[in-house]
Amino acid sequence: MKKILLSVLLLGATQMANAACSELYNHQFTTLQGEKINLCDYQDKPILVVNTASKCGFTPQFDALEGLYSKYKANGLLVIGFPSNDFRQEPDSDKQIGDFCKLTYAVKFPMMTKSSVTGDSANPFYKQLTAKTGLAPSWNFFKYVILPGGKDVYAYSSDVKPDSNEILARIKPSLK
Repeated sequence: MKKILLSVLLLGATQMANAACSELYNHQFTTLQGEKINLCDYQDKPILVVNTASKCGFTPQFDALEGLYSKYKANGLLVIGFPSNDFRQEPDSDKQIGDFCKLTYAVKFPMMTKSSVTGDSANPFYKQLTAKTGLAPSWNFFKYVILPGGKDVYAYSSDVKPDSNEILARIKPSLK
């Protein structure tokens, strides 16, 4: 009887926690290193989301992305990468992508397993980002800034650098 009651209480607590998480954040992902990320844990923080590819002219933006993450992580910023082959510049496996990011750019910010970010096959999170902004990634290193609470989401083209004044002006007011 105690086990049943405990199970019911735990289930209720989980449902309440999920109910408190807004729809935009109600996603779980696995990093290239196999760690689980629940976006509900970050809904009170600014998030910079970027679709990445290892063999793209914009790939050097990994340096600026990692620089932002290193500089502002302690202040609440989450930088999160989504490798994608939607533009045919990420043919590698998850392991190869992880090795490339770590060895070439010393990436420490969370990189998710490879998924689609455009069209009907886009992962559900990217479908929501596209719906919220009216803009889908048009190329690799397309960026979204999600402000705490998820009411304000901004899209930036690939040529806008992650550490640009345009992006920093959105992120900085939400940092702790």
